[in-house]
Amino acid sequence: MAMLTVRNLPDDVHRALRMQAALHGRSTEAEVRAILAIAVKPETRVRLGDALAELSRDMGLTNEDFEVFDRLSDRAPAMPLGFE
Repeated sequence: MAMLTVRNLPDDVHRALRMQAALHGRSTEAEVRAILAIAVKPETRVRLGDALAELSRDMGLTNEDFEVFDRLSDRAPAMPLGFE
């Protein structure tokens, strides 16, 4: 897992982080991780797999509709570009 160092963090911000962490019952470091995760990966983001599943449900597709892809798909391994 990656590590991150934050330099020149103002004392009042650090103090507020410590207080917020205590309110949530976690360490300051865990609180910062939670804040960062919420900031860059909000729950409202569109997840491709969920969107495709919903689309197929809306269209009424079933597993049987996708069996044709299994029968027709090329089983040969893909070749990297430029190596054909």
